[in-house]
Amino acid sequence: MAEINNQPHQKNQRTVCNKKSTRVDLTPMVDLGFILITFFVFTAAINESKAMNLLLPNDDNPKIEDEICESCAITFILSKNNVVHYYEGLEKNASYKVTDYSSKGIRENIVEKRKQVIKKRGKDEMIIIIKPGKESTFKNLVDVVDECNISVVKRYYIDELNEIEHKKLFQIKATGYQQ
Repeated sequence: MAEINNQPHQKNQRTVCNKKSTRVDLTPMVDLGFILITFFVFTAAINESKAMNLLLPNDDNPKIEDEICESCAITFILSKNNVVHYYEGLEKNASYKVTDYSSKGIRENIVEKRKQVIKKRGKDEMIIIIKPGKESTFKNLVDVVDECNISVVKRYYIDELNEIEHKKLFQIKATGYQQ
């Protein structure tokens, strides 16, 4: 560990004590450091990558269709600049509304739609259809899927925009409609 040299030195028959010198041996400190580093490396939890579970359709049987009641569906169309257009029901005669990704935006719409569906159908049969536009980002899609998970939505689908929705969104953008 540490060593102190304090042997007297004699000079002309007179005892002279030298100053004490200290020498610190750092070997045990280095050993302790490596033991601690090894301990923390072996006991640290490695971050596991998290992925979303997605059920993909079976391409072998394309005729499988899921029945969607018109009053149970709400469709979110993701657009640029973090704008979300949505409509309830099917796209034939839908009126488009605008919201955002805040907790007062999508989440509130999901909660309200769930209340309407439960009141009308007697059980939770709500379906969310997510349609990312070309201008939307992957973060926008993940945000909507996260809101579905937070709101405990049992069924949600990711789909592509169809021609009717493209035309409707083009008309909305041309008139500058914002809520």
